[in-house]
Amino acid sequence: MLEERESPTAPRQQQKKPSFPVGEALHAYLLRTRRERELPVTYERLRRFADSVPLTDRRGRPSLWESVFYDRLDMQALHEDLKRVYAILRVDGDLSVMQHLYVDRIDFCAFGNSAPFRVRVVNAYNDNPDHFYVKRCDASRVYGLELEHLLSPNRLNYLTYGGTLVEEHIAGIPGNEFIERWLESPEIRPIRLAKELVKFNERCFVRLLGDMRAYNFVVVVTPDFEGAQIRVRAMDFDQQSYEGRLNLYRPQFFKDNAPLALFCAKHLRIETARQYQREEQVLMLQRATIIEDRLALLLNAMSAETLAPVANVHELRHALAEHYRRKEYLACESMGALVHENILSIRLAVGNSSHARAPLGH
Repeated sequence: MLEERESPTAPRQQQKKPSFPVGEALHAYLLRTRRERELPVTYERLRRFADSVPLTDRRGRPSLWESVFYDRLDMQALHEDLKRVYAILRVDGDLSVMQHLYVDRIDFCAFGNSAPFRVRVVNAYNDNPDHFYVKRCDASRVYGLELEHLLSPNRLNYLTYGGTLVEEHIAGIPGNEFIERWLESPEIRPIRLAKELVKFNERCFVRLLGDMRAYNFVVVVTPDFEGAQIRVRAMDFDQQSYEGRLNLYRPQFFKDNAPLALFCAKHLRIETARQYQREEQVLMLQRATIIEDRLALLLNAMSAETLAPVANVHELRHALAEHYRRKEYLACESMGALVHENILSIRLAVGNSSHARAPLGH
């Protein structure tokens, strides 16, 4: 997040991103990796709620969520089945260690592409809550979750079942709230935060995760004996490899993130930023090498599917070819092929023969 920002231009008229079905190759991949599981609750079952009330946040302000209620005859069975879903997500279905849990609340948000349900599960012994989400299954989002799991330092639990997607809660301070309340906190060491922002920016760009506005990522602050450690994590994956504009995959260029970009410019020299960028590239290559076969399967499936309009693919491939100065991008006909080519590009940039030895497959 340390480059000169674009000149302001008139915003494009954006249409809501369509949902893409899970294709045969991705479905086979999900079965092979045990992401596809038979679940007792589907998204469509949760849609059959009888009533709802608006939900406020902890400050009493209106939120985008509403608490939903179901027919009394169905409620108990639904709650038991949601506990089973949570057990499958957390402990591979072992209900014996989860008998003390109960479903406290089910919330629904009509905003966004996935129109999610959020299920609040509470430990009856200590009142400690946890959440998970039930959403419409969209291939873009599934690819985004899996690429995050494989190429980032973060591991993700999620499950699919036909048209249903279940995700664990990603804990952290929402980016917009972090900017407002934490950015200038004396508890935050500026260099650590700036370093992580550069690394996050690079991860999003290489794996083509778009729309990382401040409210689509969280900041995880971990107290340490020499000041807090920082981790920036994506929490919304709807815009995985969809847009054609190059800078929509670079969080530094979003207006919402301007305070973070300026923060990096204030605290980092350009040489240091490039060092951190290269460090993250090397880490991504190391992760890719460890799970090379699995990543190849995923990218092969992704390359065979339509995840964006052809015009977006062509616009992006020309921009990436110019950015990396590699004409090989011009032969790419899918977003999956572009992600694959990006990984090859950083292998070449790093110039380490141990990483440049073999392609990931097509």
